[in-house]
Amino acid sequence: MDGAAVRLPSRRERSAPLPGAAHARHGPTQYTGDFTRDTGNRAPSASTHNNRMDVEWLTSTDGADTIAIATRLLDDDPDRAGIALARVVEDPHRRALALTQAQLRGIAVAKFGPDAAALYYTRDGLEQASRRVVADRRARLFVENGARVVADLCCGIGADAFALARVGLDVEAVDADAGTAALAAANASAIGLADRLRVHHGDALHFDLSAVDSVFCDPARRKDGRRVFDPRDYSPPLDAVWSAAGPRLTAVKVAPGIAHDAIPDGAAAEWVSVDGDVVEAALWRGRAGQANRTAVVFRGGEAIELTGTGRRDADVGGLGEYVYEPDGAVIRARLVAELGDLIGARLAHPTIAYLYRDAPATTPLAVGWRIREVLPFHVKKLRGVLRERGIGRLTIKKRGADVSPDKLRRELRLSGADEATLIVTRDGDRHVALLCDAAPV
Repeated sequence: MDGAAVRLPSRRERSAPLPGAAHARHGPTQYTGDFTRDTGNRAPSASTHNNRMDVEWLTSTDGADTIAIATRLLDDDPDRAGIALARVVEDPHRRALALTQAQLRGIAVAKFGPDAAALYYTRDGLEQASRRVVADRRARLFVENGARVVADLCCGIGADAFALARVGLDVEAVDADAGTAALAAANASAIGLADRLRVHHGDALHFDLSAVDSVFCDPARRKDGRRVFDPRDYSPPLDAVWSAAGPRLTAVKVAPGIAHDAIPDGAAAEWVSVDGDVVEAALWRGRAGQANRTAVVFRGGEAIELTGTGRRDADVGGLGEYVYEPDGAVIRARLVAELGDLIGARLAHPTIAYLYRDAPATTPLAVGWRIREVLPFHVKKLRGVLRERGIGRLTIKKRGADVSPDKLRRELRLSGADEATLIVTRDGDRHVALLCDAAPV
């Protein structure tokens, strides 16, 4: 075959839809599985039929073999995997499905760990799926609060439903998209959880909750391919889920950027970060001893919690020898004052979330730096100081200042072998640049 022309997969082949790609988790749909509801206004769409056929093929022996070949080819040469697969798989649609599953399984390791290679995904489903450490913690909270049978009302590809089943709970999982529901069922079987987890294709808001004592819901937060931020635009809307769950033990996963005034009355809210990245927020009802606001910070797989009202103002004083940036979950939960109390630190400006101390402190809830110098924020003067100090590599951070770090770095014209961190912020009404050690304390 040397010298022979090999046809590259077309754009259409590379972008073939995944099962469940048109992932609408709520809306008028015909139900199948363990409960039925005749909407009376439309038959199953052709796309729903095709999605089911895709799932059937993906979970067949032929599909598994093709995904395995695609995985090996991607490992060998990602740039030519599609060309190589075309030599052994004739159907372009199935090639695209297999390559996409192989790619997504590689990405999914960060969320699903060793189970990733056995599961099936949609792109949206993988993006919205909870990380395993987060889902496992939530499942344990359901157990600790007396749950026995939990409805997962928007199960997606199944991440949270699996966590609930792993801790011994019986799970009734629901998704409005037939292809996604089929993937969730296949995933439950693939990792040995089918005996505790039943998957239903149907509308989350019309599922019969009479046999469950607890509810979890992760509503879709995309519309027409774009993120939605108003909980009223979730699918299903937050207020509808909250009402449908009734008095049951309830957790609803929401976007971490949710406005505090959009949180339902009586809900306890928590924000969760994993190794420095804020990954989600969740609203709870019925948890024993639940705090009004909680920051949950995972470091190396261990969860550290900070609780409070979310309404306190932190003490304000001057700068110190050390500056601390609270974890994003702490900031989102409005618990900077509580963190300040915990480590004995203060703000230098009442609305800027940098905390200051005169001695170092160790906490997994913040990152800190030793301040070398406090400089006025003036680009020309900063450029001279950094040149004198021989600083050629600079990490720039900012809060409370209208600064573009990339633009500022270009304007500073750095040169030299030393390294530092520059924090542009405010001390009271004064804009300052804090020249800090490069490495956090």
